[in-house]
Amino acid sequence: MNRQIRRLGVVLVAVYVVLFAQLNVVQVLRADDYRDNPANTRQIQRDFSRERGLIVSADERVVAETVDVTNAGGFARERRYPLGELMAPVTGYFSFLYGASGVEDTYNAELVGSTFGQQVAGWRDLFTDRPTVGDVRLSVDAGLQEVASQALGDREGSVVVLDPRTGEILTLWSNPSYDPNLLSTVDLGASQVAWDALVDAPGNPLLTKAYQERYFPGSTFKLVTAGAGIRQGTVTATEPVYPVEAAWVPPLTEVPITNFGGSACGGNLVEILRVSCNTAFSRMGVETVGPDGMVAGAEAFGFNASAPIDLPNPAESVFPTEFTRDLPKLAQASIGQNDVVATPLQMALVAGAIGNGGIMMTPTVVREITDRGGGVVRREEPRPWLTPLDPAGNQILRDAMIDVATRGTASVLATNGVEVGGKTGTAQLGFGEPERQHTWIVAFAGPPGEAHLALAVVVLNQEGGDATGSSVAGPIARTVLDAALALPPRAGR
Repeated sequence: MNRQIRRLGVVLVAVYVVLFAQLNVVQVLRADDYRDNPANTRQIQRDFSRERGLIVSADERVVAETVDVTNAGGFARERRYPLGELMAPVTGYFSFLYGASGVEDTYNAELVGSTFGQQVAGWRDLFTDRPTVGDVRLSVDAGLQEVASQALGDREGSVVVLDPRTGEILTLWSNPSYDPNLLSTVDLGASQVAWDALVDAPGNPLLTKAYQERYFPGSTFKLVTAGAGIRQGTVTATEPVYPVEAAWVPPLTEVPITNFGGSACGGNLVEILRVSCNTAFSRMGVETVGPDGMVAGAEAFGFNASAPIDLPNPAESVFPTEFTRDLPKLAQASIGQNDVVATPLQMALVAGAIGNGGIMMTPTVVREITDRGGGVVRREEPRPWLTPLDPAGNQILRDAMIDVATRGTASVLATNGVEVGGKTGTAQLGFGEPERQHTWIVAFAGPPGEAHLALAVVVLNQEGGDATGSSVAGPIARTVLDAALALPPRAGR
């Protein structure tokens, strides 16, 4: 009998040890994994009924707020988005069923007031009615976002505007967008119907094209190719001088690289960037810079990494790294084709770095967190991310971009009294009828010698051989640039 009791005791102790160990695995070792799992909405369920701070645009418009609701299936509060789809690429949604995205996700702890600093401050407010929630104040300007939306119209694409001195993003527009109110509603049946419709909708509206999707950058990538050569020391403003030709056949292939419209071009860096010469830049990547130099140069500009934006799940812009006996691939990659893909944000950062003396700043959409009394809880300070070029080398490329905007393919951006540098791109989407391409333009602008703005515009899947970065994306960029230059100075800018 005693033996049986001892055996039972041993079994019970063993079971207890196993349960204790598993409990620690779940609560400690795997806590972060479970909390960050997209399928786990328990944190959202816990937070959904709590007070939640405002999200406010740079032009002082409330773009997300929590309102009291009644007779709503037991819910006391609901998240509302007064500007609907206009700011959805930035705010994201806050849904009981589907969790959170955008600023609602990244700054969830600050919005509900659960950071350590906010909790400490909360002890001081025990005898007041003021909640400890944080109001998130954006660098994104809702008015400029509206200008970008109207300029792009119903065309699929994206517009990004940022301050290259600080990394603050002023516009982050993507079309198609979506209305986050449809997902945040406490009518869970309606929320599920809206989610299913958005998941099946063409154009992936739930993904923000500006930083979560990637496209062939086309000739805008020639800035990176030129930067790789300058960084390596094999390219200057005057050397090499590439031959004037209409086609060039890379090694190991019989398929030629040709120029737009069959034109012939060549010359030094300034001359070939002005007319966006495919043959010369293909030669530059293969003959002047080489595979290792191109990979190093692209990665110095942020490729093969995700831009460290304060929004969730940014896509990684990619430059291929394997060119063993594949110089034709390198020739195509050097002009932004083949396996090269980039987010619009990445290309805006490239233009911004060139405008900003060769320093690429960390991109941010949030300027500061404040409490309900207006006090600053935390301010996002500007931080460099990368330095792809030294000042002297960068000046070569900066001057070349100014020449492109003055008398080259980006002359649509030329503005009196403002120094503008630009680069267009037309990324062909294979061969077929009708011709289709992504049309791009990137730029920086500011007083002479400075850059207060940088932008990237991409318009996707345009039909016809006359659809180019200059003719399609250019006028959109000009409209947005004019509006951005007219913005009043604000704190932090």
